Amino acid sequence: MHEEPGFFAEPVNWVVLSFFLFFIIFGKKLWAALTGMLDARAASVRAEMDEAARLKAEAEAMLKDAEATRAKAQADARVLIDGAAAEAARVAEATRAEAEASAKRREQMALDRIAAAQKQAVDEIRTAAAELATIAARQVIAEGLSPESSAALIDQAIARLPAALAARRAA
Repeated sequence: MHEEPGFFAEPVNWVVLSFFLFFIIFGKKLWAALTGMLDARAASVRAEMDEAARLKAEAEAMLKDAEATRAKAQADARVLIDGAAAEAARVAEATRAEAEASAKRREQMALDRIAAAQKQAVDEIRTAAAELATIAARQVIAEGLSPESSAALIDQAIARLPAALAARRAA
């Protein structure tokens, strides 16, 4: 009858046997190579994660620096604006005070000119009155004074001269 072929006669059994032998002989080396590759991949992923964390920390630090710089710039801008406003107010006040002082100086100059014109007019009137008085006195003296009364008038005029000069100096 028909004889059954043995275990080693089947090619499938040889394939299974060779598969197991291959893994028994080379399995440790393959397992070490596979775990080495996986460990290297895990280490590279870990290194990339560490680098990403470091970059994230750097980015956060740069963000904080940028925010601090922006806040400082805003504070500086506020200080500059406040300073400019204060300077503008000071300049406006100084200009107003200078305008008032200039108006007062011009007013005082006008008052001084008016006073000088009044004094000049009074002096001209006095001079004209003195000239008229002198002319009238000459006529009166020439028409009716004797030499004795003329000498008496001259003595009286000389006696009144210091008082008249003092009055002129006071004016």
